[in-house]
Amino acid sequence: MKIQPRILVVEDEAPIAELIAVNLRHNGYQITWATDGAVAQRELDAQLPDLVLLDWMLPGESGLQLARRWRADARTRQVPIILLTARGDENDRVAGLDVGADDYITKPFSTKELLARIRAVLRRRAPEPETTLLELGRLTLDTGTYRVHFGDQPIKLGPTEFKLLHYLMRNAERVHTRAQLLDRVWGDHVFIEERTVDVHVKRLRESMGPAAPMIETVRGAGYRITAHAPVATAR
Repeated sequence: MKIQPRILVVEDEAPIAELIAVNLRHNGYQITWATDGAVAQRELDAQLPDLVLLDWMLPGESGLQLARRWRADARTRQVPIILLTARGDENDRVAGLDVGADDYITKPFSTKELLARIRAVLRRRAPEPETTLLELGRLTLDTGTYRVHFGDQPIKLGPTEFKLLHYLMRNAERVHTRAQLLDRVWGDHVFIEERTVDVHVKRLRESMGPAAPMIETVRGAGYRITAHAPVATAR
């Protein structure tokens, strides 16, 4: 199941907010609506969205003031903000960008333009893929090249086995229950039986060859990977 990005729409004009919400939901976004800065702040305190669509002209604090305050707060500093406003001259656009807005859309705007701007901002703010080289004894896993080696010997793994090994190596020497592995490797939104973990652990061990004893079964608890297990000598 694809995770839907969460968007907080801060807009006091109900017809505009409803139109935005309908179109964004139709295109796969989760929408929360706030009518002013106080409501928006409560929503942010409860859960950070993936992006804020922020109207400039609001009752109470303006969108410009809210954007400045959120950029000054370490918790909300990285939340992308797109300002929505009828103020379209250059000085206004500069003022909006200067307080930390990621983009600026002048009303009236088309749904197509709004969606394109949202996608562009989310792409820019997406974290760069992490390249990590994990080492445990003679076992190495490189997330950048998707390669696993035991010493000089390459180990070929399927996608799920690679994710499973990656998680175990990131948390080496710790015991993980089957339920924990299902949550961390498959995701808590996937409903499959815990015995599925046993099947993939078996496949992982078969693929790892002489390194297979590094993955230990802890009776009554689950699985762990350890550098201290005796490994077979490759022939």
